[in-house]
Amino acid sequence: MMVSIAALPMYDWPEVHGEVDALWARLREAFRGRGIDAPSSIVRRNSELAAVPGGIRDEAGVVIAPDPATLPPDELDFHRLWLHPSLLFAQTCWGPMELGLAKHVRVVAQPSYDAFEGGRGETYSSALVMRAGEGAPIAAPDEGCSLLPFDLLRGKRLAFNSLDSMSGIIALTRDLEASGESTELFSDRIQSGGHRASIVAVAEGRADVAAIDCESWALARRFEPAACEVVVVGWTARRKGLPYITARTTPDSIVAALSEGVAAAG
Repeated sequence: MMVSIAALPMYDWPEVHGEVDALWARLREAFRGRGIDAPSSIVRRNSELAAVPGGIRDEAGVVIAPDPATLPPDELDFHRLWLHPSLLFAQTCWGPMELGLAKHVRVVAQPSYDAFEGGRGETYSSALVMRAGEGAPIAAPDEGCSLLPFDLLRGKRLAFNSLDSMSGIIALTRDLEASGESTELFSDRIQSGGHRASIVAVAEGRADVAAIDCESWALARRFEPAACEVVVVGWTARRKGLPYITARTTPDSIVAALSEGVAAAG
């Protein structure tokens, strides 16, 4: 039997590894207190994922992901992590969930975003950032609706982290469409690979605007120097935040205990 794995990769910036480890320690003890054999530490590299000879298969036996042992060992492939048959606990995004991941995993719980501007309870929004001086700073609306400065956005270059990101592009696309617009109002769309990289691209002039989820924006304000060069000029509407998930094969009793543990760990 493979040893269960856990990961908290979505906000695991190098500067906060200690804070993320402390969060896992609280969750781990809450899980163990409910009879779950939670791993001592979270994984941060493909090399820490157990090999799955022949590849990861779905319930019908169809290969849906390669053996983690074939992946670059010092990177972490989120999709292979999420699909791993030994996954006990991890974070994901509703973008990948809507694009097919949901049929391979089970949702355990939703974290709270109360600590961040633009968040409330289980919902979060994205801050639209542009270079300082190119738009007036604006606070997140209390009601959680979208605030999109169309005149500022039109003709600009959009940086986004990935096509399956709810916070980076899907939410913005839906809010634009709800207002009778589309991402065609941007002159270009540039995939950066990450929220932090999108902020840097805007600050350095390689892009003009980016949508950054409110927790990532809070991290950037703490640790990314480029965040001092940009301002928030708008917000997407609040939506359900990043869910905690487990493998599809996790028994109902364990899913319930995991959910209770998340609530207990705060």
